[in-house]
Amino acid sequence: MRLYIKNGKVLVGSHFEKINVLIENGRIQDFLAESLVIENAIEVDASNRMVIPGLIDIHTHGGGGIDINHADEKDLVELTQFFASQGTTSFLATVLTDTEEKLIWCMKTIKNVKESDDTGAEILGIHMEGPYLCSAYKGAMPERLLVPPSIEQFQRYQEASGNHIRLITISPEQEGALAFIEYAKKNNVVVSLGHTGADYDRAMSAIQAGAKSSTHLFNAMIPLHQHRPGIIGAALESDIYCEMICDGRHLHPGIVRLIIKTKGKERVIAVTDSIMAAGLPDGNYKLGVNDIIVKDGDAQLADGSSRAGSTLTTIEGLKNVVAFTGQPIEKCIDFFTKNPATLLEIQERKGTIEKGKDADIVIMDKDFNIHHTLVGGKEVYKHH
Repeated sequence: MRLYIKNGKVLVGSHFEKINVLIENGRIQDFLAESLVIENAIEVDASNRMVIPGLIDIHTHGGGGIDINHADEKDLVELTQFFASQGTTSFLATVLTDTEEKLIWCMKTIKNVKESDDTGAEILGIHMEGPYLCSAYKGAMPERLLVPPSIEQFQRYQEASGNHIRLITISPEQEGALAFIEYAKKNNVVVSLGHTGADYDRAMSAIQAGAKSSTHLFNAMIPLHQHRPGIIGAALESDIYCEMICDGRHLHPGIVRLIIKTKGKERVIAVTDSIMAAGLPDGNYKLGVNDIIVKDGDAQLADGSSRAGSTLTTIEGLKNVVAFTGQPIEKCIDFFTKNPATLLEIQERKGTIEKGKDADIVIMDKDFNIHHTLVGGKEVYKHH
């Protein structure tokens, strides 16, 4: 199938250009300076709109009324369609700490949908957030289900997933964590450090063992102290990637700017950490085994002991980062596109609008309203 996006301002590299995009067989085929009649092509008129790379979310637990830990195959397909409407073209389905039986079921369900063609946003794989986390900084994790890292158990999860677990968050201070990180690295699974009270030396040891990222930096981890820099100090000083949740609740805008200034724009990844309430009004919801209450858009455990994910969508996150930093879209977009693609080592096909790459594209107006979402050159969302 051929598709032709014309008359839009296209983000090519680090600048918007008035150029037309020809898509063929799911990939970006060419850029054309003049608006031409392309034979046998479906035309999309992007007049007065911006054409940007599709947004990638490596940390999301759901949205649109669907919780990934409870989602059957039909639910997951519906979730991919909701994400497409919010500018997400690909994501890691993030499973929360649960029983081994339930996690095995989640892995198999996600595998089946990932390997089908009937989706909106593409499922890139699975992000396991737990169960190898410490209880002191569990956040919304069910404490009774937290366990030490187990390579043998992880192998069972990976087998059930069809080898689709791409990222796992662990606490590095746990016994066996460093050996687990080394194993994961050898088997092409990205390790992210989170939900942790690890001191600086232990965190640095984990990074040297192969950890490549930190999960929702500053949240659910021991605070930064001038005498005890801990995991936050290690994450900021080292070259690992840092997730940030830009909903204005998890991080003050000044902290968002500080992370970007400290890490540089190449090592920051914006995530939603969204729950099923994303895109929905206040009310009662679930996050894995947890009961959640959302009030004024803020998701909390029902007992009030912890914030529990967010109600953020990727396009809202992009809008927030632009507002928090005072920088234009082209200076902020990499946090949502190129950087997560690079962490997952899929930058050769995703993350930017370039010839030969997957045609994962979002067309939006200046107010961040999504008008079209393309995944692999297929229009999976159109605003009516």
